[in-house]
Amino acid sequence: MTQELSYLKETPSQTAGPYVHIGLAPGAAGFDIYKEELGWEIAGPNAGGERIRVEGVVVDGIGSPIKDVLLEAWQANSEGIYPHPESAGDVEEDFRGWGRVITDFETGEWAFESVKPGRTRGRNVGMQAPHIHLWLVARGINIGLHTRMYFEDEPEANAEDPVLNIVEWERRRSTLIAKRSERAEKIVYRFDIKLQGEDETVFFDV
Repeated sequence: MTQELSYLKETPSQTAGPYVHIGLAPGAAGFDIYKEELGWEIAGPNAGGERIRVEGVVVDGIGSPIKDVLLEAWQANSEGIYPHPESAGDVEEDFRGWGRVITDFETGEWAFESVKPGRTRGRNVGMQAPHIHLWLVARGINIGLHTRMYFEDEPEANAEDPVLNIVEWERRRSTLIAKRSERAEKIVYRFDIKLQGEDETVFFDV
């Protein structure tokens, strides 16, 4: 068996391609496979906290929308507690804390609804500002990209956040800040992601 394995070669790497949607978000890709798809509801109707909508677009180096991106989001609840058995606090029953969306195939826009997260305690680094973790894959991306979305209406918490303060230049930090507005009596945060070029979004090696 060992001798046979020695002849095996590493599989060539490749980007996610269009099939990632069929496997991870088939309903959005037009395939009626599952009764209920994972990732559509981050916070249920009974989850506490301020209801928000997060939306944006992923663009390439020249500003053109990329229309086949899949994004996953992780976040704490309004009390800063992640839905994990080892969390330092009571896990909220109607709060999943994780979601998955894809961009619109025509416009490149993406969006999800949730609750605004609270401040969380980092690993030996004090309190972190409210934020949402985002991971994205698409054609042309060999390894999923990780970033964070912070909130512009949390200036004091942002100024103290240990991760934001790792980013040296203020202009670079601004690529991680979502803009707040109100539309149809709903709180909306806009977070556009730029993959490369001037004002490229900060991505983290995690």
